[in-house]
Amino acid sequence: MIINKVCIFCASSPKIDKEYFQAAYKLGKILAANGTEINYGGGVVGLMGKLADAVMENGGKITGIIPVFMNKMQWAHRNITNLVVVKDMHERKRMMIRDTDAVIALPGGIGTLEELSEVITLKQLGQYVRPVIILNTHGFYNDFILLLHRMIDEKFMHQIHQNIWQVVEKPEEVIPAIEDAPVWEKELVRFAAFEE
Repeated sequence: MIINKVCIFCASSPKIDKEYFQAAYKLGKILAANGTEINYGGGVVGLMGKLADAVMENGGKITGIIPVFMNKMQWAHRNITNLVVVKDMHERKRMMIRDTDAVIALPGGIGTLEELSEVITLKQLGQYVRPVIILNTHGFYNDFILLLHRMIDEKFMHQIHQNIWQVVEKPEEVIPAIEDAPVWEKELVRFAAFEE
């Protein structure tokens, strides 16, 4: 499988543990070496900034997509391949996943969690059918993954929905996870109604 472009959701906080920064940098370096372009949130600090720096330092291509109010606050990375300023957060999310071969979620705050939850929902509803990879650095997403499985166990989601996302622990596992992800078809939206 050729992975032309991915979307990455990740933190903007600069105060988090260095282990998260190391994983973000390594992932950026791996994707750049693979020739995979990246869409991300356009930020200059936190994991966003570290990811973008890694991609640029290793000859890759990365597009930042940022809403106008964040750009006015000087939160945008100015040394990336392309910066796209959009109207609002909704347009940002739409553009970030458009024409991508996968979505990758790194650790982050409530914004990252909201983005990840939305793309899981879109896949459940057949609106996005590409792999969704959760990079679970330092066990960050353990509780969220438990909650997803509880939703399945208690019949809020169908058993098949566990194929929506894949969880990896290390950046070097991301590309193999994308390549090995179960195929998801738009027709699987029928399971969202939980009639089967």
